[in-house]
Order: sequence, then C-alpha cells, then structure tokens
Amino acid sequence: MNIKMLQTPSQTVGPYFAYGLAPEQYSYDFKSLVGHRIINPDKNSDLITIKGKVFDGENNTIPDAMIELWQNDGVNQFFGRFGTGTDAENHFVFETIKPKSVDGQAPYVTLIIFMRGQLIHSYTRIYFSDEEAMNEQDLVLNSIASERRKTIIAQKKNGVYELDIYMQGEKETVFFAI
Repeated sequence: MNIKMLQTPSQTVGPYFAYGLAPEQYSYDFKSLVGHRIINPDKNSDLITIKGKVFDGENNTIPDAMIELWQNDGVNQFFGRFGTGTDAENHFVFETIKPKSVDGQAPYVTLIIFMRGQLIHSYTRIYFSDEEAMNEQDLVLNSIASERRKTIIAQKKNGVYELDIYMQGEKETVFFAI
C-alpha cells in the first residue's frame, strides 16, 4: 500500500501553520506576508507605536501568541500581525497610524489574540490615555465597569503606547464577544 503521509499541525489548538502567519517567531528564513508596520503612510498621519505583552493566568508571559491589529479611521483600514516570540522579551509591537474618531467613538484599535489552549481567538480593544475627553463619551468603553476600563486603555510612556494583555486572573483584560 502506497500512502503519502502529510504534515499535521503540531498544536492541538491554533494558530496553525506558523510558517504562513508568524514565520519570524518560529525562525523561518522569510518574512510574514502581513507585517507589524504601516508601509508608506500618508505624510499627514500621526504615526504611533503600540507595545505590550500577553500574560497567562499565572502572570507568565506567553511566548507564542499571535496578535492581529485591525483599525478603521473612517477612511482607511489597517491590518497587522505580530508573534510574541518574534521579540526577545516576548512583546508584541505595532507601528501604525493613530486612529481617528469614527461615528463619535473614541479612537481605538481592535486586537485579536490567537494562542495555544484557546478554542477560539479573543477580541479586545485598545483605547488611548491621551484621548480622555473622547474616552469619557465612548458608549462601548463606558459600558465597562469603571475599575476594569484601565485594562484596555494604553498608557503613553516615552512616546510609546503600552498595554499588557492578561488572559485570566486579577488583572484580566476586558474581552468582547463579536
């Protein structure tokens, strides 16, 4: 009997096929088709860096998560992808355009987290600490209990927006069902 054996995914739960989604994280010798930097931004755009880590329920960094960033500023839509294992300290890092307000909402980006142990990916948002007036009026942000809002508001430190994502535990990030 001549049966050809095919490669099967090494993970029981995604992200599958790392060589196509986050190849740098797994030391493949080619770049991802989707990067973490906006290429050729409009010269009037406000370029920002968003940086953070993903933590498990025991406050350990997750070295093999894949983070996707989606944003819509009413004119342009951007998309990026970064594997936390790509960075020596397990950060995710996005260099993008700061979103504008759309339909009266505070500026935000959507993050989608894929990682081992999850049957389905998780969605969250990142709002910006220097958008206080807009944040105070945002219906989605204000639907969250006030003590939990800080889990999705990135703090600007030395010109970089920083926000860590906690999958479980006391500091658990607010996640959304989409």
